[in-house]
Amino acid sequence: MRHADRMAGSGTAGSGGSVHGMGGMGGVSGIGGQQPPVGIRATAGRFALLPLRIFLGVTFVYAGIDKLTDSAFLSDSGSGSIGELMRQVRGSSAVPWLVDQALKDPTAFGYAMAYGELAVGLGILVGLLSRLAAFGGALISLSLWLTVSWQSDPYYYGNDLAYLMAWLPLVLAGAPYLSLDVVISRRRRRQGSQLFT
Repeated sequence: MRHADRMAGSGTAGSGGSVHGMGGMGGVSGIGGQQPPVGIRATAGRFALLPLRIFLGVTFVYAGIDKLTDSAFLSDSGSGSIGELMRQVRGSSAVPWLVDQALKDPTAFGYAMAYGELAVGLGILVGLLSRLAAFGGALISLSLWLTVSWQSDPYYYGNDLAYLMAWLPLVLAGAPYLSLDVVISRRRRRQGSQLFT
């Protein structure tokens, strides 16, 4: 057993089991009254999801802007249009009813997808409602995997499944560092209420 493990919980009453015996007096204590880990490994662990947030955020913002600035994509028909793409994948889609919904008004579906990608990308980049943004990104990726990428054989050739899996850690963890969620939560905590419990 390591020294820190033996010391945890062995402090005097009121010390909260602090490894350093400081308890609630001064310093910041972590889970179970222990001091939070320090050093490069701890810092790397705290910021491990940041590269993923940046990659997914930039990618989805770019995808949304790319769709909004491509007049061919936002057409009901024609080469490169969302309508033509939906007609091409309908027969091989795992969820043809979803493709049928998109085909009712392909242009509106294209705008909804583009603005959804923008909202998700910006939300995860700045860390605002980050779990909700990540959930939206996961839903977009899931719908693209089940429609556009479903015919990929073998399945791992389709990139939308990888995007779906990349969103899941952010759905679970949110954006615990360098985010507006943290700023808002700290402000509310100071005011006596919490945004998320």
